[in-house]
Amino acid sequence: MKPRQIVVATHGHCFDGMASAAVFARLARHVHRGAALEMRYLSCGYGPNMSQIPEGWLAGDENAILDFRYTATSRLTWYFDHHKTAFSGEEERASALSGAGASPGAPPHVFHDAEYGSCTRLIADTAARDFGMATEDLSSLVRWAELIDTAGFASAADAIRRDEPVLQLASVVEQHGDRAFLERVVPWLTERRIEDVARDPWVQDLWAPIAKAQAALVERVRSRSAVTGRVVVTDLSDALLETPAKFVSYALFPECVYSVTLSRSARHYKLAVGYNPWCGAARTHDIASICKRYGGGGHAVVGAATFRIADEAAARTALGDVARELSA
Repeated sequence: MKPRQIVVATHGHCFDGMASAAVFARLARHVHRGAALEMRYLSCGYGPNMSQIPEGWLAGDENAILDFRYTATSRLTWYFDHHKTAFSGEEERASALSGAGASPGAPPHVFHDAEYGSCTRLIADTAARDFGMATEDLSSLVRWAELIDTAGFASAADAIRRDEPVLQLASVVEQHGDRAFLERVVPWLTERRIEDVARDPWVQDLWAPIAKAQAALVERVRSRSAVTGRVVVTDLSDALLETPAKFVSYALFPECVYSVTLSRSARHYKLAVGYNPWCGAARTHDIASICKRYGGGGHAVVGAATFRIADEAAARTALGDVARELSA
């Protein structure tokens, strides 16, 4: 019998996206107990020409979108997300949730809860509650996804430390997490402990050059940053950014309340905006709403927007405008 094909479109180059795919794969196996399944993993990223999953990518017998913006299509079978900007608006959200499971247990299965720190935990909790799936052996994977996606570290210095293998894996997936990477690693995560996967020689070989680049990145952020009021503004667009600079600004400038960072890849400019959870000051802005103005999105505490390479001027204008808004 031909295997049932399940397309899993998840947030690429993202630890939570990778972990979400692993927990969902276990859920799919649980739901289709005894059936032959063929899982295909798509690494999806936001860009100027991509704000949601193209309908044509959802070509499986079942199709799942995880940790990514909603696509309204009859091809969708499963949807899990925890971002405030998952839907174009409240009307689309209400429609998606009201149309889910027209009859008991029937697809589409749509689950969205912006109160969750990670999409991984949302899937695990839903799998246990609604589908009776045992998740105890996934607890470590879920815990790490929650810690990383919520920046639940004791300090910014802890957030950028990479002496723990799982955090090394987090850096590896941020740089290498394309479709080929997910096709290899996600099946491992469904069968092996996250700590064992992180120590795998193949993962460690990918980590080695990233480790060497970490110190240089810290110095680059230091030299390319300026503090304006309570905001640290960092412009890394002078060269392609190979290694994400998450939390480095907060470690270098612990007094800042917000960070606004402009970087450049081969495909687009990225404006990343964040709230420093270790600063001791209250957050007064909804960052997801700010980023949504520029076609992006995210959470109340962190978000991003992208601009085409041809739109450098617009990206730089956005950098200044957002910095001024947050420092006011």
